[in-house]
Amino acid sequence: MKINLGIDKKKTVMINENILGIVAGTLTSLSMLPQLIKVIREKNASDLSWVMILVLILGLSLWVWYGFLKNELPIIFSNAFAVLVNVCLFICYFMYKNK
Repeated sequence: MKINLGIDKKKTVMINENILGIVAGTLTSLSMLPQLIKVIREKNASDLSWVMILVLILGLSLWVWYGFLKNELPIIFSNAFAVLVNVCLFICYFMYKNK
């Protein structure tokens, strides 16, 4: 895939699609870790929406399934990790929601 960085119209950077997928998946998967860490440290989940977390888990699980269907490891691993983080957050919600 060619991406024009806008530096010079004649210069184009080649980016490996797998690297792009791994970087994008890693950043997306890590996005909920600060929230999980905050909930665990403060033992407070009153500001979280359990519906949002559940919908996110379902959507990420479908991405994992899609990754298996397409045999795409970056999609499988990044979304499986995100499912794990969000399942932990979902559990913490019910453990700490009243505190």
